[in-house]
Amino acid sequence: MSNSIFETNYSFPGQTAFYRGKVRDVYSIGDLLVMIASDRISAFDHILPRPILHKGQVLNQTAVHFLEATRDIVPNWLLASPDPVAAVGIRCEPVRVEMVIRGYLSGHAWREYKAGKRVLCGVAMPDGLRESDPFPAPIITPATKAEEGHDEDISREEILRQGIVSEEDYLQMEAYTRALFQRGTEMAASHGLILVDTKYEFGKKDGKIYLIDEIHTPDSSRYFYADGFDERQASGERQQQLSKEFVREWLMANGFQGFDNQEMPAMPDAFVEEVSARYIALYERVTGQNFVKADLTNVQQRIQDNVCRFLETV
Repeated sequence: MSNSIFETNYSFPGQTAFYRGKVRDVYSIGDLLVMIASDRISAFDHILPRPILHKGQVLNQTAVHFLEATRDIVPNWLLASPDPVAAVGIRCEPVRVEMVIRGYLSGHAWREYKAGKRVLCGVAMPDGLRESDPFPAPIITPATKAEEGHDEDISREEILRQGIVSEEDYLQMEAYTRALFQRGTEMAASHGLILVDTKYEFGKKDGKIYLIDEIHTPDSSRYFYADGFDERQASGERQQQLSKEFVREWLMANGFQGFDNQEMPAMPDAFVEEVSARYIALYERVTGQNFVKADLTNVQQRIQDNVCRFLETV
């Protein structure tokens, strides 16, 4: 794993700021952003200690694929991807809300439901649902975008009460979210998958709302296999997933859920390799394209050279 990209530390020409997120290293260059998708992996809002080979390439290329496929729905930040792990685009002022949309009762929503809650982010959930059952219609369950630590569930009413975003902008983001989810659902179905839930992030530039960051990737989305879904639900079996939920489940099985005083378990080599293989499999399934592993010889220099060459053209 020596060629994995755990972090980058570049000084690009004209660079004005740098931010290291859970997964991406973000460089500000005037009105542009350069996002480098590292091989870091996070779960329960904690960065795991070992990188996952090729994960950054999977994330970047999956996001680029879906950003290009949804430009007719909403303007987005992306201008180009000059390297397999790099994206360059318009620097927007982020809206501090993640628009989470759920078509099925799974993941965080299921854990809350199983604990007895029937209202999530101000949205009622019907009684009598089982894990992985579809909602009558997709529900939007926003979360505040935390600088550090856990993102927090929040209702539309509380977002507007706090003035985090105007009602006009929030309603526009809701409309974009539903349209993007519908497009993602259709694209997933064409590859034999069900888009279970996902999140979208938005920003503003010159008064205009843009879709920013990644979309429909294994880090931001959950997929089920469509084949056999109904049979598994009828028999009470767990659904087969394409997502990083299996990483969360491995952590929980090893006593870690991101709570205070919990120690992060060590990830054995075999599990790290399994995670890498699963990310690649997900890319190929959700995009319908073969994954071509980038050359990792002197990978840090490769990224810098490719980004710098692109910046010289803008």
